[in-house]
This record gives sequence, C-alpha cells and structure tokens, in this order.
Amino acid sequence: AIINCIGACRVCVVEIKGRKGLTAACTYPVEEGLEVLTNTAMVRNSRRTTLELLISAHRRKCLSCGRSDSCELQALGFEYGANEDHFKGEDPNYPIDDSTDCVIRDNNKCIQCLRCVAACNAIQQIGAIGQIRRGFDVRVGSPFDQGLATTKCVGCGQCIVVCPVGALYTKNNTQDVWKAINDPSKQVVFFTAPSVAATLGESFGNPPGTHVESKMVQAIRMLGDVKVFNMNVTADLTIMEEANELIERLTSNRMDKPPLPMFTSCCPAWIRFMEYNYPELLPNISSCKSPQGMFGAILKSYYCQKNHIDPK
Repeated sequence: AIINCIGACRVCVVEIKGRKGLTAACTYPVEEGLEVLTNTAMVRNSRRTTLELLISAHRRKCLSCGRSDSCELQALGFEYGANEDHFKGEDPNYPIDDSTDCVIRDNNKCIQCLRCVAACNAIQQIGAIGQIRRGFDVRVGSPFDQGLATTKCVGCGQCIVVCPVGALYTKNNTQDVWKAINDPSKQVVFFTAPSVAATLGESFGNPPGTHVESKMVQAIRMLGDVKVFNMNVTADLTIMEEANELIERLTSNRMDKPPLPMFTSCCPAWIRFMEYNYPELLPNISSCKSPQGMFGAILKSYYCQKNHIDPK
C-alpha cells in the first residue's frame, strides 16, 4: 500500500546497479538512470532468509487458519522455497483479543508489517491500534494494551482486509447457524443483501462483480429447512420511511424542529464513527432502522402472524 511504505518487512528488497547491498524498493525514491534488478540470486536469497525469519516468530496453525488459502506469507514461502524450520524463533504466546463483537486479534500470527495500523490511522483515521512496547516485545496493540472493545474501534474491518496473514479476522458464527438449522424448534430465515450477490462470486473464482444471486439462493436452500428472502424489500421500505421522516423534518412547525441535514446509513461502523467522533451530530441521523433491522422486525411480526409461527 502506498501509505505503508516504511521498509519494515524487507521482503521487497532489490539490487541497484552500482550500489552496495540491497535496498527496500518501497522507500527508495526513483532517480534518473536508475537500473534496478528485482530477481537476482542475491535478491532471492535475501528474501528467502527474511521470510524464514518472519515465519520463525509466526504461530503456524495453517490448517485451522481462515487465511490458509489466501495467506501472502504462505504464498511467498512457497515461491521462494523458504524452510519453516531453518530458524528457531520465540514461540509467541499472546492472549487472543476477542473483546469486540466483530474483530478478533491474534498477535501470535502478526508479522509486524503494520498494514493494519496504516489502514486504521491513515485511511479510516480511527487510531484504535498502533505499535506498543519496544525491542523484541514490540507488537500491534491498543492503548495501555487493553482490548479493542475499550477503544474507539468502529468495527469497519479494513484492518482485516489488509492483513496478509491470519492475525486479524472476523468472528465466525457458522456453527451457530448450523446449530439453529438442525434445531427442530427453530425456523431459520435468511435475507440477503444485494451487495453480497455481487461480491460472493469472486470468492469462487468468478470475475469481480459477477452476479450470483440465483446460485446463492439455491445454495442456501440446500442447507436444510430454511426460508430465503431478498432484503431489497426492506431497502425500499427504508427509503420510504426515511423520505417520510425527511418531509416531516422539513415541514415541521414545532419549536424544537428536528435538525437538518438528515443523515442515514445502514452501516454499523458508520454509525459508531458518528457516535465516537461527532456525538453533536447524532440528532441529524435518521431514526429509521436499517434494512436489516426492518427485515428482522417484519419477520417477527407480519411474517410470523401470516404463517402462524411463534415469534420466539
């Protein structure tokens, strides 16, 4: 990433003709007449050694790691023929931070590339994480080494997106879903957002943006006795309710008129960002539920009444 050119990992080293040693490509400025060699024996040997050092302090739980099929460290290790047992590093034993309801941090797998710090500070401008401690004890963490739940982390997930290994990942509720599907006392209902239908296909090798709604719905139905709905229904309902609220705000004759402009978002991270950073603007946010929240309410009321189902 352009914002993370700090020369920390040394995997991008290159050889420059006429200069001694190797140079980190991410930090060295381009000059007129510069001749760069990116794949010499010296470069490849250096990268392999660096990778072996990174792996030596990385907890190798690849079979149970969610990034096993998309881990950059693993891919580079294969490419450069790195020996995972060449160096015997410290066996990290940090507690896993699962204090938030969405993001899990496992510093035992962190390789100190600091991409997550750059995403949190420079892109999202939240500042929930950064480097703490010094020397061999340095690691990515929260202020005072507390859990993420004590910070102003909004749960946007951008740190997870940029992490090249499995040091950051989302909480997984898959087993809870299977348990609910197999519980005869429960009626399991899925409602899918349009964005998922346009992004899910990429995970299965389709070109980005491929629309896979019909395949997704069929796959859900094959899970068991479940119902599937399209969340477009409540997306339209949200627009209607918010339009009514906006009209009411514009035409209100009350002395304490609701403030304008009116903001709206169905993203929990966006709402949290407002709560933590701009609490004075909270009255400007629409009081309407998100499409997800509205669908839950409709399922618990209208759908249950129509089909004689106990809302519990």
